[in-house]
Amino acid sequence: MARKKVSIHDLYSKKAEGEKVSWLTCYDYPTAQFQEAAGIEMILVGDSMGMCVYGYSSTVPVTMDQCIVHCEAVRRGAPTAFVIGDMPFMSYQESDQVAVANAGRFLKAASVDAIKLEGGLRTASRIRAIVDAGIVVSGHIGLTPQSSGQLGGHKAQGRTAESAELVIRDALAIQEAGAQLLLLEAVPPELSSYITKKLSIPVYGIGAGPDTDGQLLIVSDMVGQFQAFTPKFVKKYCNVAEVYIEAFKTYIREVKEKRFPEDEHCYHIIKGQEESFVEMLKKFQ
Repeated sequence: MARKKVSIHDLYSKKAEGEKVSWLTCYDYPTAQFQEAAGIEMILVGDSMGMCVYGYSSTVPVTMDQCIVHCEAVRRGAPTAFVIGDMPFMSYQESDQVAVANAGRFLKAASVDAIKLEGGLRTASRIRAIVDAGIVVSGHIGLTPQSSGQLGGHKAQGRTAESAELVIRDALAIQEAGAQLLLLEAVPPELSSYITKKLSIPVYGIGAGPDTDGQLLIVSDMVGQFQAFTPKFVKKYCNVAEVYIEAFKTYIREVKEKRFPEDEHCYHIIKGQEESFVEMLKKFQ
């Protein structure tokens, strides 16, 4: 039986009932189909595509056009998952008006269920404006990759009392601004546990310990596809890189040794057309 579309109300019900939510990133139609078939509840079409798909050194170069195209593909592949479009760098920082316009593009062009943007207190007005436009918003605080330069690199946040207080203030500001969801990245489990209990909205974690309302991982990390580095919080559930490389090596070897293609991989002349085919070839001799 086909799964019912996951809604924002379902996510709130799961928080109330203590049921953890599974969340993965996705950037393409085939992977979205696999995640849908597996029963994933939430999908983030993250600006992490910059590194995982395009080979950029960071998420900063990712554009709105790239995000929209990937969101469209994922939506087609995962029609019942709760899909969130990730607003890339400088798609919302300029003004509330720009933020609303770009958030609207995700819904109009790609039929996502929500958008995500980074920052707490500093983006509260953006969140409020987007929510007022009727769009579901997920906040994102802790380690925020788009502003990692200000953080001194991709470093965990909230590991001191002073830093943890800033994260809590950001979380409260995001909820106050009207965001319906929150993502905590790379913060201590003690801090994420406190924030999850403190806030009435669902709080999810990526590298934030076990006590959040659900977990997010980068799909390219958890299947071993992204090879540049593996964050501390990632668990690899398989290593497709090894499978791919071995398959490519086998293919190369069989081509060199003339063992591929075999007869079963060939299209033959239609039965009864052999003589006509031979006669046709004589014309070119």
